[in-house]
Amino acid sequence: MAGSRAWPAPLWLPLAWLYGLLIGLRHRLFSLGWLHAECMPVPVLVVGNLVVGGAGKTPATIALVQHLRRQGWKPGVISRGHGRSGSGVLPVTSDSSAAAAGDEPLLIARRTGVPVFVAARRADAGLALLQAHPDTDVLVCDDGLQHLALQATVRLAVFDDRGIGNGWLLPAGLLREHWPPRGAQPRPDLVWQQTSGLAARQVPSAGQPVWRVGRRLATLAVNADGHERPLADFAGQPVRALAGIARPEVFFDMLNTAGVHPRQRIALPDHAGAGAMQQALGSDDLTPVICTEKDLAKLAGLELPCPVWAVPLELDIPPEALTALDAALSPYHPGHGHQIA
Repeated sequence: MAGSRAWPAPLWLPLAWLYGLLIGLRHRLFSLGWLHAECMPVPVLVVGNLVVGGAGKTPATIALVQHLRRQGWKPGVISRGHGRSGSGVLPVTSDSSAAAAGDEPLLIARRTGVPVFVAARRADAGLALLQAHPDTDVLVCDDGLQHLALQATVRLAVFDDRGIGNGWLLPAGLLREHWPPRGAQPRPDLVWQQTSGLAARQVPSAGQPVWRVGRRLATLAVNADGHERPLADFAGQPVRALAGIARPEVFFDMLNTAGVHPRQRIALPDHAGAGAMQQALGSDDLTPVICTEKDLAKLAGLELPCPVWAVPLELDIPPEALTALDAALSPYHPGHGHQIA
């Protein structure tokens, strides 16, 4: 339905039009200042999706943080922490639990080593992070394109192979917001389309380049203790694949492309809890499990008897896309410092 305008997608158009009116009104209220957008004392790079269903914003966030560090920035990451048990401000470390911090912020903290804070209000997370880590000179906001209450310095929109689907808003299509943007809707400064080598629907340009970013599975799998093993070792072996992400079939297809053919595919909802994962794995104590890094953050706390290996996702980002990012942030001079009122 989301990729086609054939029936029954048109059935949902009245709701899509109503949804469009509501988000258009919200954009207008923020643009007029009737709704307040909090401004941080450092630049804010917002990364997010304009489509539903896991376009790859978290791998993009990790890659951006790593790039910013190489460029001399001292980044911190803020997030809502979708699916976590609380809503208050919480610092996230590699020892945090996925239930308390959210699986994506926990993955970002473990992969990057930079300060990560979560809160229902991203501005609260940002101010707390800057208070605890005053040398931070740029904030990366994970999944924040629709969070207009935080003022963005640079916006990065991430799409995937589906492009904009049928071009319609939810629930008739994939889009959370109009594409190309219209009215008072904020326009992304940068647009990435992540592709895994499959036939991709081209994202229409909205006045800026759409950078094609390749994504693939790493050649090494890793377990919770940090031990590595070639992914090729699992080819022809009895393994199970588990994915509690928005589009599990994408992970399973990438395993097949890498020559790993699981005898069982366990697809769970995005942000599924550890208990649901344990139940889905059943009583098989021997067959190894291959999962995503986000899933490993939860499975590691279960101390399962069967081996559990995660396969990281790697991105091939065109140098020109990173140059465009650097140009957008260059006026803000990394390392200049700031004051918290």
